[in-house]
Amino acid sequence: MHQLNSKLPHIGTSIFTEMSQLAQEHQAINLSQGFPNFMPDKTLMHYAKEAINSHRNQYAPLGGLPELRQKLSDKFYRLYHHRYDWESEITITAGATQAIFTAISTLVNQGDEVIVFKPAYDCYEPAVELYGGVIKPVQLDAPDYKIPWEKVKSLVTDKTKLIIINTPHNPSGYVWTKEDFESLKTIIRDTSAYILSDEVYEHMVFDDKTHLSICKDKELAERSIATFSFGKTYHVTGWKLGYAVAPKALMNEFRKVHQYNVFCVNHPLQFALSQILEEPRHYMNLSQFYQQKRDRFLELVKDSRFKFVPTEGTYFQLADYSEISDLPDTEFCLELIKKHQLAAIPVSVFNQNKLQQGCIRFCFAKTDETLEQAAEVINTI
Repeated sequence: MHQLNSKLPHIGTSIFTEMSQLAQEHQAINLSQGFPNFMPDKTLMHYAKEAINSHRNQYAPLGGLPELRQKLSDKFYRLYHHRYDWESEITITAGATQAIFTAISTLVNQGDEVIVFKPAYDCYEPAVELYGGVIKPVQLDAPDYKIPWEKVKSLVTDKTKLIIINTPHNPSGYVWTKEDFESLKTIIRDTSAYILSDEVYEHMVFDDKTHLSICKDKELAERSIATFSFGKTYHVTGWKLGYAVAPKALMNEFRKVHQYNVFCVNHPLQFALSQILEEPRHYMNLSQFYQQKRDRFLELVKDSRFKFVPTEGTYFQLADYSEISDLPDTEFCLELIKKHQLAAIPVSVFNQNKLQQGCIRFCFAKTDETLEQAAEVINTI
């Protein structure tokens, strides 16, 4: 048999899969992988059943159902004052991860440099590596995870093809500010760099903060692909449906890859989502919904030995365990599962060179009962 030369020789099973498997093996409370453990809205489920029963079960158009894209175009204009053309500038994807992969496939060539902020969601870098790109990491410092713009500026060269941003940021929860976007704009203005903006947690922003989409800034939007997630917004991560928006010329290239990657995505569920989008309250109330869960969780664990800085966005909360253990976070998380039946995510796996910052990540997109059970464990450690 011929020896296979792996294109990703250093990549193994994702930390999310590993921790969820261990949680199942040890019957642990799972606050690791980022998915809700409560039911989606009943109305959305009704729309999905209705779509399946009304024979919407064949291929959808390549770009997505027209009625869904039209409603998304209206949503972008209402929220971000940017009108994307539904026919040529919006594409429905098989989750945000496929949108991100397709965007990277579209833009990155051999030798192109890609700036990534670390800790970073683990799907960015493997895709860059597959297309011969060179990662230029920018490590963010705990506990505030603010962007070191002088460092970013020093990394931008004539080889910089792409800068990947994520706000609200997973795993830290940091929400980009107007000053962040102004700094980004100034740095890249005289370059040919593009932006990939991961905004899957756009509707989970707390304490009166505002999500500033890259779509709101005309200058940045002209050189950006932005990605979003229906799964995160409507508590249906298993549906694997998302979308991407970009100027027509960029989207045209994006769709060239998309059509040979998945061609199109789930038809009946697109119809269900187009129906639920007629009721904006489902996403407009989401920040309040998750802030209540965040606040409930933090209240329950306030007397523990962990240290918490309230997350600004997402449904993740970092926890500093430095007063509890000197173990590396990967080992500490294994101990949590095996000794305490509680699953979390070690943050170092997302850092440059697996940098240890004494932090782990909990997901609070769980029922109140689950959060209460988890808090009982956390408070005994």
